[in-house]
Amino acid sequence: MSVKQQPVVNPMDYRGKETVLDVVRTERAEFYNIIDDPKNWNVQTRCSDWEVRDMVGHMIDVTEGYLARWDLARVGEEAPAPLGLLVMGEKLNENAQAFRKLPREEAIARLKAASDKMLATFDALTSEEWSGFIVNHPYMGPLPSFFYPAFHVMDYGVHTWDMNWGLGQKDAQLDERTAGVLVPFMFILMQVTVEAESARGINAEFGVVVYGDWGGQWRVTVKDGQFVYAPAENLDGVHATFQFIHPSDFVLTTFQRFPGGVATGDQKVIDQIRHLFFRI
Repeated sequence: MSVKQQPVVNPMDYRGKETVLDVVRTERAEFYNIIDDPKNWNVQTRCSDWEVRDMVGHMIDVTEGYLARWDLARVGEEAPAPLGLLVMGEKLNENAQAFRKLPREEAIARLKAASDKMLATFDALTSEEWSGFIVNHPYMGPLPSFFYPAFHVMDYGVHTWDMNWGLGQKDAQLDERTAGVLVPFMFILMQVTVEAESARGINAEFGVVVYGDWGGQWRVTVKDGQFVYAPAENLDGVHATFQFIHPSDFVLTTFQRFPGGVATGDQKVIDQIRHLFFRI
């Protein structure tokens, strides 16, 4: 197994735009295949509070929300203050389930209309706007525009996996390209979801290795409640190492779908890292 330090595509760079948007469209098509079948509407998904219909509600919520924030940014109006990630899970759940009152056909049509508008917005992004146009996220605050296509990869990719899990595909993996696009964002996700109480007293250095063309290896330090990471040529001296054969395992582990990967080293540090993050 090889470990590359440069991914096939850097999704944060404008040169990766075409690949990222193609992944969004591919995963969205799979998402639509599931929700377009009426018998799937009330299937319980991997998300404990959500049926398939709530995945649709969630995507209406976030997509319409992004479009509204995009409109504010375009005209230079100030957005409401971010709510923060600690309340994000609760709020997203509440908002998703609020759409249960819509008839199925209306909910799906509303999602598809918003999604088409969102994808057209992504398509129109210029090289300067990809990283230079700032849009305020409802929970995270100001972010460069390239984060939003990545959020769509997360939502359509991971939530399609969640729905397939509910439909009996318990051992499914994310497509390698889908997971690969998300790999660099997973470190940001971990960084912003460190749970303060769980991090108390931890002073540890560990390695993360993701194999394959979309992978790499990183050295991570957790100290004084801070999570700091960087690509690493070697992992000498780390307390523990987490190795992931497929980027899907890394992404789904980061999203706390299961504790994947092979962990070696100090068992105490391994347990601390496994329980370091709050769920969003």
